[in-house]
Amino acid sequence: MKSLRTIALKEAQSRISPEVKSPSTKISEFFGSNVFDKKKMKDLLSKEVYEKLISAIDQGVLINQDEANHIAAAMKIWAMSKGATHYTHWFQPLTGTTAEKHDSFFEPSADGAIEKFAGSALVQQEPDASSFPNGGIRNTFEARGYTAWDPSSPAFIMESKAGKTLCIPTVFVSYTGEALDYKAPLLKALNALDKAAVEVCQYFDKSITKVNASLGIEQEYFLVDLALYNARPDLALTGRTLFGHMSAKGQQLEDHYFGSIPERVFTYMVDFENEALKLGIPLKTRHNEVAPSQFECAPIYEEINLAIDHNQLLMDLMEKVALRHNFKVLLHEKPYAGINGSGKHNNWSLITDTGKNLLSPGKTPKNNLMFLTFFVNTIKAVHEHADLLRASIASVSNDHRLGANEAPPAIISIFLGSQLADVLDEIESSRSILKKVKNEDSLWLGIPKIPQILLDNTDRNRTSPFAFTGNKFELRAVGSSANSSAPMTVLNTIVADQLTKFKVEVDKLIKKGEKKDVALLTIIKKYIKESKDIRFEGNGYSQEWADEAAKRGLANIKTTPLALDAYISEKSTEVFTKNNIFNERELHARHEILLESYYKKLQIEARVMGEVTNSMIIPATIAYQNTLLENAKGLKDLGLAKETLEAPLAIINKVSEHLGVLKTNIDAMLEERKVTNAIEDTREKAIAYDEKVKSYFDTIRYHTDKLEQIVDDSVWPLPKFRELLFLK
Repeated sequence: MKSLRTIALKEAQSRISPEVKSPSTKISEFFGSNVFDKKKMKDLLSKEVYEKLISAIDQGVLINQDEANHIAAAMKIWAMSKGATHYTHWFQPLTGTTAEKHDSFFEPSADGAIEKFAGSALVQQEPDASSFPNGGIRNTFEARGYTAWDPSSPAFIMESKAGKTLCIPTVFVSYTGEALDYKAPLLKALNALDKAAVEVCQYFDKSITKVNASLGIEQEYFLVDLALYNARPDLALTGRTLFGHMSAKGQQLEDHYFGSIPERVFTYMVDFENEALKLGIPLKTRHNEVAPSQFECAPIYEEINLAIDHNQLLMDLMEKVALRHNFKVLLHEKPYAGINGSGKHNNWSLITDTGKNLLSPGKTPKNNLMFLTFFVNTIKAVHEHADLLRASIASVSNDHRLGANEAPPAIISIFLGSQLADVLDEIESSRSILKKVKNEDSLWLGIPKIPQILLDNTDRNRTSPFAFTGNKFELRAVGSSANSSAPMTVLNTIVADQLTKFKVEVDKLIKKGEKKDVALLTIIKKYIKESKDIRFEGNGYSQEWADEAAKRGLANIKTTPLALDAYISEKSTEVFTKNNIFNERELHARHEILLESYYKKLQIEARVMGEVTNSMIIPATIAYQNTLLENAKGLKDLGLAKETLEAPLAIINKVSEHLGVLKTNIDAMLEERKVTNAIEDTREKAIAYDEKVKSYFDTIRYHTDKLEQIVDDSVWPLPKFRELLFLK
C-alpha cells in the first residue's frame, strides 16, 4: 500500500497553476472596488449624513439612529449592487483570528419577502461572548456580548465562489462593557496618543489639531504544497514541523533572498494581490525572503487602525487564495527548525493633520526641535516600559524566533544609527547648548544639526528589536502570525503617557519663568540621559550584548509565561488605567487568556508529538528494523564470514539505540503532561508546560531526526524538509 507521503509527493509534482486574470492592467481602475469608501459614501449619502459620517471617522462624533438608518440603506444598496446577499460584523476576538456571523438581507414579509438592512443591524449585533476567550469576564451562562460598528474602518465585500458578503468592521465587548477584542483597546490607545501628541505639538504649531499614528506592516510567510502539508499531521495541527532533519541544502548558499520568484508562486502572489487590492489593501511589494519557500509582501503606510484591519484581512485572504493554487500558507513564526523564521515588521510613525511626519527631521531649527521632542519621548517611553513591549510580542510561536540569530533577541533595545546617536550624545554632554539658547533670541541655533541625508544614511540593524530608520521606528520583534494591535496598543499607550508627562514637566519650567525653548531642551536633555541604557548600536545577536544588557539592567526574558507578567505589574496597570485603555479586570483577563493560549498550544504539540511518534515514526522504524534483521539472519544462514554481519548489525544497533531513547522520552513526556494538566493555577501550568513538558521536545526530535537519516527513504512516513521546502 502506498504511503500518504508517496501519494502527496506524486500530487505535488504534478501541479499546474490555475489561470489568473487581473481585473485590469491598471491597478488604479480596480483598487478599492469592493470597499464602501468615501467616494461611494459621497455618491450614495445625502450631504448632511455624509459630513456627519466623516466627522465620526475623523473626530469620533456619535451617529444617531436616523443617520445610521440612512447609512445602512446606502450600504445595502451598494452591497446588493455588487451581488452581496448577506452581511456580517467582522471583528477580532482574542483568539488571534477574525470572526464572522453572517445574516441575510432577506426578511420574510406578508407579501413574500423583502431585502432589509436597518441602522440597528449596522451599528450593533450580539454574538455569543462566552464562547470566545474572555479570561473570566464572562461566564458560560452569560452569553451576551456586543459587536459595535467602527466607522473609521470602511465596510467591504468578501467574495467567494458561492457568494458575496458585506463585512462591517467592529469592536467586540462584553455585556458589562469590557473589551473582548484587539480593536477596542487599540482605538482607545490611538485616542490617548492623539490627545497627548496634539498638546505637545501646540508648542511648535498651533494649526495642528490631530495626530494619527501610521503603520506599515511587512508580512513574511512560507508556502508549502497542500498535499505535502496534509501528509504532515504536525504541520496541519500545530503550524510547525515538530520533526524533520534539516535538508542538505537549506539557506546556506544565500541564493533565495530577492531571487527570481518561482512561476507557481508568482501566479499565487498575483491572485491574492488582486483580491487584496480590490479590498483597498495597498500592497506595493513582493519578493523572496531568506529561507527556501519563504516570501514577503508589504503595503504602503496607512492609518494604524486601518493598517491592522487590512493585515488581518490580508492573512485571511492569503490562506483562502492559497487553496485555489494547492498551496498552504504557513504564518507560524518558526515552521521549520534550522532555517529563518518569519516576522511581521511594524513600521510606526506619527502624522499630523497638516501632513507633517513628527519623526522626520526637518529643515528648520523649529522643525528639528519638534522632531527631537517626539523622537526622544518615544525612546524614553520604550525605556520606561520595555518589559511591557516585550510582553506584547510574546507567544509560544514567537519564542522560537526571538534570539535565534535570525530575529531580534528578547532584550528590548533601540538602534538609532551613528549620526543620530552622536546628536543625542552631543546634546547630553554639551553645556553650551542651553546657555546659547538662553542668550539667543532666535530658536536654538547652537543645537547640533540633524543631517538631512539621514534617510539614506541610517542602517536598519536587523539585530535590533526597535530601530529608527530615517522617518519611523521599526518594531522588528512582532511575530508573523500576530495581531499587530497588541504591540501597537502598548506602543501608542506608553508614548501617549510619556508625552503627557513631558508636557507637565515642560509647563512646570515655563511657569517658573524659563523660555519655552529652554524648557523643552532641558527636559529633552534630561530624557536623553535617563534613557541612554536602552540604546545599542552593535550586534544584538552577540553574547557580548547579552552580558552588557545585564550590566545595564535590561531584562532578557526568553519565554512567554514570564514575559506576560509585565501586563499585570503595578507599573503597567497604572499606565493602562490612567490612560483609560484597560481597567484592572481587563488586564488580568488578558493575562489569563494569553497564558491559557500558551499552555494549550504546547499541550497540542505534546499530544501530536506523542501520536505521530507512536503511530507513524516507531512503526516505520520497526518495519525497517525487521528488514535489517531478516537481512542479517539471511547472511548468517548462508554461513558468510563474521565480518559481513558487522555493517547490518551496526545499523540494527544504531536504530535500536535511537528507538529506545525515543520511546523512553515519549512515555516520560506523556506522563509529565498528565501531571501538568492537573495544575489549576494558569500561570503555574503555563510555566510547567514550558519548563517540564517542553523540555522533552528537543530530545524526542533529535532521535527522530536521526532515525529519519537511517530508515529506508521509501518507508519513512513524513514528507521530508527537502520536499517541503523545494517542491513548489
